[in-house]
Amino acid sequence: MEMENITEILNDALEYGRKYISKGNVATYIPELAKVDKDSLGISLVTIAGGRYHVGDWDKEFTIQSISKTISLIFALEHFGPEFVFSKVGMEPSGDPFNSIAKLETKSKYPSNPFINAGAIAIAGLIADRYKFEDYLKLVHRLCGRNSIDIDENVYMSENETGMLNRSMAYLMKNNGIIEGDVEKTLELYFKMCSIKINTNDLANYASILANGGVEIESQIQLIDKSTIKILKSLMVTCGMYDGSGEFAIRVGMPAKSGVGGGIVASSENKVGIGVFGPSLDSQGNSIGGYHILEYLSNELGLHYFSC
Repeated sequence: MEMENITEILNDALEYGRKYISKGNVATYIPELAKVDKDSLGISLVTIAGGRYHVGDWDKEFTIQSISKTISLIFALEHFGPEFVFSKVGMEPSGDPFNSIAKLETKSKYPSNPFINAGAIAIAGLIADRYKFEDYLKLVHRLCGRNSIDIDENVYMSENETGMLNRSMAYLMKNNGIIEGDVEKTLELYFKMCSIKINTNDLANYASILANGGVEIESQIQLIDKSTIKILKSLMVTCGMYDGSGEFAIRVGMPAKSGVGGGIVASSENKVGIGVFGPSLDSQGNSIGGYHILEYLSNELGLHYFSC
C-alpha cells in the first residue's frame, strides 16, 4: 500500500483522535504513569512494501505495558510450544477488567487468556523458570527494529512497589500450581517487561511483521513462526482490547493490543502495521485518542478485516 496522500490522511486521523482526549484520563494506579502529558498523541505506519510514515508525537517514548504480553506470548509459544503454554492459561475472552482477580477465585484456577494480567504473569512464570529478561529483550529489539530499547527504571520501580494486586494473583496461581517457580522472580520479569520504553515507530515496525505473516519487511526473514502468528493474531482480535475487544473488532477490525501506557499496536493483513500513542485512556484502559485514530484509518484506508 503506497498512497500519495497517506501523510494527509494520518494528520486528519490525528486531529480526529485529538477530539476525544478530554474524555479520558491517564493511568494513576502506577504513580509514574500519572506524570505523563495527557495531550500527547502520535502515529506511525509501516507498509509491507517498506514505506514509513509518522505524524504527531510519534517519537515520544512511553512504556509498552500490556503490549508486552503479545511478545511474551510469542517467546513462550516458540520456546515451549502451544500445548504446554495453554496448559497454564486459557484462550477465551474474560469479560472482566484486565487486572481482575475474580475468576481466579470463583471460576477456574487458570487465567482466561494470556492478555489479562493474570495470564501474562503465568506466561512470565514459564519464561522466568528458564530464561532471563535479557533473552526476552533481544526479541523485543528484533521485532521493534531498535537495539537501544531498554526499561524505564522509574516505572519499573513504581510498578514493583505498588503492584500488590498482581502479587496477589501470582501467589494465588503459585498456590494453584499454575506458577511452578519463584513468584518474586516471575514478578520481577513481568514488571520489567511492562516497563520497556518504546515509541510508535517501534510498534509500527513490530506490527508490520505481524501484518506480513511473521516476515521482517527489510530482510524478508521469517522472525515469527506462522503457527504462532495464527494464535497470536486470533487472540489479539478476541482479547487484545480487554473487555472492549468485541466493539473494537466491529468498529476497527484489526488485530490489536493496547497498554495503559497509551500505546496500541495494530496490524492489517498484508497491508500495514500501525503504532499509536495517546496516554488518555477510556474506561477499559485503552488509549481513547488512539482507538479513534485506528477507527478513522480503518475506514479511510479500507483496513477492516471484513471490508468488502
